[in-house]
Amino acid sequence: MSVEIRREMLVRYLREHGRTAVNDLATHFNITGATVRSDLRQLEQSNLVTRRYGGAEAVTQPVAEDRTMDEKTTLNQNIKQRIGAKAAGLVHDGESIILDNGSTTLQMVPWLVERVALTLMTNSLLIMNEVVSRDSNMTLLMPGGTYRKRSSSFHGGLAEQAFRSFTFDKLFIGADGFDIEQGTTTFNEAYQVSQAMCQAAKQIIVVTDSTKFGRKTPNVVVPISKIDIVITDQGISESDKAALEQRGIQVLLV
Repeated sequence: MSVEIRREMLVRYLREHGRTAVNDLATHFNITGATVRSDLRQLEQSNLVTRRYGGAEAVTQPVAEDRTMDEKTTLNQNIKQRIGAKAAGLVHDGESIILDNGSTTLQMVPWLVERVALTLMTNSLLIMNEVVSRDSNMTLLMPGGTYRKRSSSFHGGLAEQAFRSFTFDKLFIGADGFDIEQGTTTFNEAYQVSQAMCQAAKQIIVVTDSTKFGRKTPNVVVPISKIDIVITDQGISESDKAALEQRGIQVLLV
């Protein structure tokens, strides 16, 4: 297990169990007390935990912010790259796919450019520019519509209508939050274009790092009943993984 994943799991454990002693954390994660204290120091500097005498507790997380794409791209970048590579492995020559705007779907692009006869549609200007910069031969489609500078993406009625005009093999979509009972959620109120993508795709694949599970954002984008596959990292809790699999959702870990 990498240091990055272990620290994410440590934060998740503290959020679920509250203040916990260093010795108990060492036992649970099968690491030394010195390693726990080193992890806690780094996590405290990131404002994720607060160290207490002999232990630590998680910093209370606010409702997820609607961050810019530049901000999202820098978060958990290593994990997003691995998720992107795993997701791209599900794409085959000759398929038609949608990449929803997002920092994790963006990481799929380097692995897709060698595909043969691939058709890709996206509402993300960043994804489109990344594909073009790599001199790919894939067929590219953009929906048009209203440009949202904060997310570098297109939305609105024209964009929604454009996606509904086609049928695609697969949709790859990220999440600002993931509720086990409801599905993927977002802070962005212009989420109807993502719902139009869901209607146009035969298979829906959610790509998200494990920190999004349990994070509350106000708008449901993809209902849990519509999700076919979730690709995430090993920081996901066993209970969340089991709950997804019980619903018939395939869970792929990186």
